[in-house]
Amino acid sequence: MSTETVKTKVSTHLQVVTFHLGSEDFAVEITKVKEIILFEEITKVPQCASYIEGVINLRGSIVPVIDLRNRLGMAHKELGPETRIMISRIENRSVGMIVDSVSKVMKIPKSDILPPPESLTSLAKDYLVGIAKIDKSMCLVIDFEKVLSPSEQGQLGAAQ
Repeated sequence: MSTETVKTKVSTHLQVVTFHLGSEDFAVEITKVKEIILFEEITKVPQCASYIEGVINLRGSIVPVIDLRNRLGMAHKELGPETRIMISRIENRSVGMIVDSVSKVMKIPKSDILPPPESLTSLAKDYLVGIAKIDKSMCLVIDFEKVLSPSEQGQLGAAQ
């Protein structure tokens, strides 16, 4: 019998889902996205944080939905036909993130992802993984789990 050596392959690329908020391109690691659904009616929940849009019923589970534009301090925009809800996992619970549109799944070379500049505010540094160079444009790579602080994540339970 011979012993085979198992080699761990280190990925040189990050697989992401790209999406838009206004004129900005964003990306999130594909492993952070459970599914992407069409926008549906959201039930408002009184006395929740302003960025919590409400809740939806997703196949029998109540899922809080965050207005990602509001959370990131971006201007309000009316919902359109391309508006989607990206379902993610935060603190072991499903959470929806409203985005203007979803573009595609792609692989970005890790060497093309630059760290965020030191001059960014602390909140942006918390959720911003890096800035990716894609063709001639830039894409902000974010971590959905870090868009909310630990105390804000606790407020998601109140919306359920």
